[in-house]
Amino acid sequence: MKVLVTGGAGYLGSVLAAQLLAEGHEVRVLDSLMHGGEPLLSLYPYEGFEFVRADVRSADAVDRALEGRDVVVHLAAIVGDPACKREPDLARAVNLEGSRTLFDRARGRVDRFVVASTCSNYGRMGDPSDYVDEESPLSPLSLYAETKVELELDLLGRNGDGPAVTVLRFATLYGLSPRMRLDLTVNEFTVELASTKALQVYGEQFWRPYIHVADAARAVRAVLDAPRETVAGEVFNAGTSEENYTKANLIDLLVARMDDDVTIDRVEVIEDPRDYRVSFGKIERTLGFRGLRTVPDGMDEILDAARAGLFDDRAASKYRN
Repeated sequence: MKVLVTGGAGYLGSVLAAQLLAEGHEVRVLDSLMHGGEPLLSLYPYEGFEFVRADVRSADAVDRALEGRDVVVHLAAIVGDPACKREPDLARAVNLEGSRTLFDRARGRVDRFVVASTCSNYGRMGDPSDYVDEESPLSPLSLYAETKVELELDLLGRNGDGPAVTVLRFATLYGLSPRMRLDLTVNEFTVELASTKALQVYGEQFWRPYIHVADAARAVRAVLDAPRETVAGEVFNAGTSEENYTKANLIDLLVARMDDDVTIDRVEVIEDPRDYRVSFGKIERTLGFRGLRTVPDGMDEILDAARAGLFDDRAASKYRN
């Protein structure tokens, strides 16, 4: 395939681009390099790699990037609640206006359009003993989730009037990536506890689903490998049902991996607007997708990297959105 990956220098995008290139696909990355371009350096040895430095809001740049492509994987966004809250106008402009520009320019040019969304769209589940799925009501409780819900509704409403649209609602990512992030829960907890032997945890009883970044890339590939009619106009939660954890679960797993005594400061939070356990049965039934790595696997690899000194300054801005 000839694939355009927007946001290909990012945490997920750099992993996905490498996987696609290793499979022999041609990959063009469109990225503004908001967080730097180092993650792309290892891609240049691949014969099928190209890079366009541009903002997804630029129609002319998007036109150049789309030339000769047959698939778009749209990851470019202002990602995460803190980043969107800090610059709300930019978040709306990139996540909504930029995405619409990309889709509009892709009509008549590409066959498929895969767009990244988030399980944060579910907000807070009504029954804490149950699981939400793709048919559950969406209740976005942050600007980031609001932009993703609005984009989903817009693009799915236009499916059939252009490329086949598939939405992937990703669980919370973790694991090692060329563009490493230490502001994601599993990564942050692991590096902090390994470095300081102490951790402060808020609202340990609330649920989240998690997926390794390499498995998130595999979920995208599962969509691309499926017949068009199977994924056109569909939404898939991307993760594995067994990989739902509370923060208390995460702490227990981490403490068991520490060589020394550690201090955990558990701060009680009665209300957390985001609390959801997610079912990933649809993506398993339809596409045969299950994650190959678990949260404990991710903790082990991050611990190994941290103890080897790979994170020179864990507070550096390059590790955060």
